[in-house]
Amino acid sequence: MNHAGLKHEEMKRGAACVTVWEDAAFLAVNKVSGIALCPERWDRDRDSLVRLLEKERGERLFICHRIDRDTSGLAVFAKTADAHKRLSAAFEKRLVQKKYTVILHGRPLWQETDCDLPLLPDGNKKHGTIVDKYRGKPSRTHFRVLFSAGSYTVAEAEPATGRTHQIRVHAVALGHPVVCDTLYGPASRNETGEAVYLSAFKRGWRGDKFAERPLLARLGLHAAMLTLPGECGFAQPLVLEAPLPRDMAATVAQMEKCGGSFITVKK
Repeated sequence: MNHAGLKHEEMKRGAACVTVWEDAAFLAVNKVSGIALCPERWDRDRDSLVRLLEKERGERLFICHRIDRDTSGLAVFAKTADAHKRLSAAFEKRLVQKKYTVILHGRPLWQETDCDLPLLPDGNKKHGTIVDKYRGKPSRTHFRVLFSAGSYTVAEAEPATGRTHQIRVHAVALGHPVVCDTLYGPASRNETGEAVYLSAFKRGWRGDKFAERPLLARLGLHAAMLTLPGECGFAQPLVLEAPLPRDMAATVAQMEKCGGSFITVKK
C-alpha cells in the first residue's frame, strides 16, 4: 500500500457506504464501521448493509465474503448468480488478495511477521474466536509495520485465510491488540485503551485533558484493498482501494506527524 491509499473518504452524513466500483456483475463499496454486512443470526431485525443497499437500489445483491461489523472498508457484492459463484469460488480458493490498515497497541520489535495460529469459533454469547492449536482451522496473517508514534503502531495486515475476527485475534496473540477493540483488546477488560487521544502520543501536548475529544473511538481496522483475480471474469486482476474514513485518517495523520514517515519496503 502506498501513502496515497491512506487518504480519507468523504461520506455524506448518515451514509452507510459509498460506491468504489461497479459493473454489470459486481458492486464494491467502502462501508462505515458499525454496520454488519448481512443479517446476523443472533440479531436478524437489526439493519444490515445488504438490506439497505437492496432496498435503495431495488435489486438483489449476493454476499461473497465477510467483513466485521466494526471494521470499515471494502465490501464486494455480486449482482448475478453467476458472478456470485465465480467470486465466492475465488475467495474459497484464496485467490483474492486482501490488505487492511490497522492501528495497534504498542511498538512491535519486528518489522514484518507472520502469525499462523489456528483459530476456532468460541461459541460464547459474544460470538468470538479463540486460538486452539488442536481443533482450530489453519489461519495465517502477515503483518508489516508502517510506523509508530508513542505507544501505538500503524501497520498493514494481509490475511491469507478468512477466519472470523482473524486479524484481531492474531494481533492479540502477538501482544499488540487492535486499538478500541471492545471484544479482544484492553477495552474489553475495562482497562485503558477505549479510545485514542492525541495527548497519548504528542510530546508537549498542553490541552485540557478533561475536555479533549478522542481521535478514534471505534475499532482501528480498515479493509483497504482487494485484488480480484481474472477468474472472476476480468481481463486482468482488478485492484480495488478504499480510502480511510475521516476518523481513522485523522488519527493516522496525527501519528505520522508525531512519529515519523511511512516506511517503504521494496518488494
